[in-house]
Amino acid sequence: MLIRAADSALIVIDMQERLVPAMQAPARTLRNTRLLLTAAQEMDVPVLLTEQYPKGLGHTVPEIASAAGDAQVLPKLHFSCMEDAGFAAAFRALGRRQAVLAGMEAHICVMQTAASLIEDGVQVFVVSDATASRTAESERACIDRLQAMGAGIVTTEMAVYEWLGKAGTESFRRLLKVIR
Repeated sequence: MLIRAADSALIVIDMQERLVPAMQAPARTLRNTRLLLTAAQEMDVPVLLTEQYPKGLGHTVPEIASAAGDAQVLPKLHFSCMEDAGFAAAFRALGRRQAVLAGMEAHICVMQTAASLIEDGVQVFVVSDATASRTAESERACIDRLQAMGAGIVTTEMAVYEWLGKAGTESFRRLLKVIR
């Protein structure tokens, strides 16, 4: 199945001040998440951001917060975003049947959120080059488990080009400049 802009929401999980520096390849994760946020805004894909225990882990890093514009930022304590009543209500209010996930830590909050969304009947796509964990082993285990659950494992460009659907549009021209 393809990711459709009209059917999906982008969920950026816990890209916070005290988490980002501890991750594998943080620069890659930040760069790709910024591209996803830019594409989501261009294609009118709604965005939700989360912050796990912001009092202890800090807030969303400035690079992501600025790229997210006026996207809603939801604090949480549960590892699965869907276990948090505020997030679950915000996501359900969007009326989207697909969720595109990016963030950290892949094997904890991203994986548990994906599992909960799949249990709720949502089509889940995890952007592998826009998610991270502290170790490569944890990232690999996360991807393996998510594939077994039925989540689509995609890259940033896969998500962006599926949202676009075709070349020759103004959105395509604008995003191509950012991608290159």
